[in-house]
Amino acid sequence: MKRLATIILVITAVLSIVAGCSNSKSTEKEDDTLVIGIDDKFAPMGFRDENNEIVGFDIDYAKAAAEKMGMKVKFQPIDWKTKESELSSGRIDLIWNGYTITDERKEKVLFTKPYLKNAQVVVTMADSNLTKLADLEGKVVGLQSLSSAADALNADPIKSKIKTVTEFADNVSALNDLKSGRLDAVVIDEIVINYYMTKEQDTFKVLDESLAPEEYGVGVKKGNEALLEKLQKALDEINEDGTAAEISKKWFGEDKVLK
Repeated sequence: MKRLATIILVITAVLSIVAGCSNSKSTEKEDDTLVIGIDDKFAPMGFRDENNEIVGFDIDYAKAAAEKMGMKVKFQPIDWKTKESELSSGRIDLIWNGYTITDERKEKVLFTKPYLKNAQVVVTMADSNLTKLADLEGKVVGLQSLSSAADALNADPIKSKIKTVTEFADNVSALNDLKSGRLDAVVIDEIVINYYMTKEQDTFKVLDESLAPEEYGVGVKKGNEALLEKLQKALDEINEDGTAAEISKKWFGEDKVLK
């Protein structure tokens, strides 16, 4: 019995050491890596290319900032509807993928300074007879669920006159339904639809009237001011040294980054 007890104690000690080493490695990895929550169908900010690699303006921008911070970066595709929950739970460190700054979101997360301007616009098929917001009366309109597109539409008087608002998990699905004729229009980020219009010329058109101007920022967990300060310092540096301008020209053909 004494020998058995001794063996059990030895095994317990070994397992404790192994667990301790494992936890140490896990903590070290977390400290050294920024886990960024993204919508991987949000071109040109963050999306998958033909090789299934995650690419985009925000991807390059985040990598440059992480390098300044001396950290690694991991991009974690998430359900955009649960982005704030993912952040508050600690499963991701940042929300960084065309994340619009709003007063409502400021109550849930910390934001960096705005780095890019955007607007919510309405897109239809190029041959559609819709030309202005008033033409959406009685129509079926799509948008990404729990996005700033939904906020913008809800704040506009035209919302009450629309027949049906259909929500989608991502913009790609909404645009596909528009092309198939199941939707009359889609409310979407101007930056996003401008990208698709360069890829699918003569397919879409954007109404002259936009719904709402907005700005993108990076979301940080409430209470983590230290990370916010470190990240903002890195963003300021890449904005000043020309790195951000180069990334912007790569994706937009011009320097759109707010200084």
